[in-house]
Amino acid sequence: MDRKLKVGIIGLGLGRHHLAGYASNDQVEIIGVADLDDNRLHEAQSEYEIPETCHAYEDLLTLGPDLVSVALPNFLHAPATVAALDAGVHVLCEKPMAVSVAEAQKMVDAAKRNDRYLMIALNNRFRAESQILKKLIDQGELGEIYYAKTGWLRRRGIPGAGGWFTTKAKSGGGPLIDLGVHMIDLTRWLMGNPKPVTVQGSVYSKFAHTVEDGHYDVEDLAVGFIRLEGGATLIAEASWATNVPQESSYVKLMGTKGGAEITGDKLTVFTEMHDELVDITPIFHGHSWGDCIASEIAHLVTCIQEGKEPMSTGEQGLEMMKILEGIYQSAEQGSTIEIG
Repeated sequence: MDRKLKVGIIGLGLGRHHLAGYASNDQVEIIGVADLDDNRLHEAQSEYEIPETCHAYEDLLTLGPDLVSVALPNFLHAPATVAALDAGVHVLCEKPMAVSVAEAQKMVDAAKRNDRYLMIALNNRFRAESQILKKLIDQGELGEIYYAKTGWLRRRGIPGAGGWFTTKAKSGGGPLIDLGVHMIDLTRWLMGNPKPVTVQGSVYSKFAHTVEDGHYDVEDLAVGFIRLEGGATLIAEASWATNVPQESSYVKLMGTKGGAEITGDKLTVFTEMHDELVDITPIFHGHSWGDCIASEIAHLVTCIQEGKEPMSTGEQGLEMMKILEGIYQSAEQGSTIEIG
């Protein structure tokens, strides 16, 4: 493609970060944004000189974009994405992909049916420490990774308490689908995206009483035990509220030649050199959250222009939804869930 891609943003909550990412990319032209909030529309149009604003995403799609970001509440991801794909538009969809496996499957089917790109926005893959560790793993520095632990724990931090975030029909769940999705995806990606085989899970809702107004029917802590193809094991935990010292996120990988740990934005590799155990901490320039979003946008734009497969595909997003839904089902049924 020898012209700039025409892009639009659907949803200007989290989507404002997508907007900034597109604005920094000289390979795209922002032609419109959609949101129900007039103030958000006015601010975006004023700051970025956007030609068109819409309340409905259907109207945005009539403007002829090549690519749109879908950054709406979770329950709207599938309908907006399918509508865009059926209109012949490529899609970058925010995480979680959908609120169910069935909806995620519809999105993948629509991408295939229309021969369009569907990339899931899992920006932790684009963190500097993640990229460095991925290179080391692909070069064989850790050997076979057979065990991993990951998590994102908040001491107190229930988002949008009482609104759609804490309403399962609209969010799909609590911290597992909000925070855990990031960490489980990052860990599996570092491991080479092994397919999930079975999952077991437990969920807890111990802080619902702290939400005085609105609806709350999701968990505030979730844990999962995931068996992966090839025999590897992954343990994951995620919380919005639990009694830990402070908020933290981590990935721990254990391989036959070495191990690695990402804690916050610090990367450490544990290995041997000259028959001695050593810890290696690479020096790198970190990236802000906005930088990571800009990087994933630039990646997708390049893939579309050059006809390459994006790093985070709809099919990978579907596998993630199977893991998340399986953990919830396991917790409800008290049994191991097989994933096909």
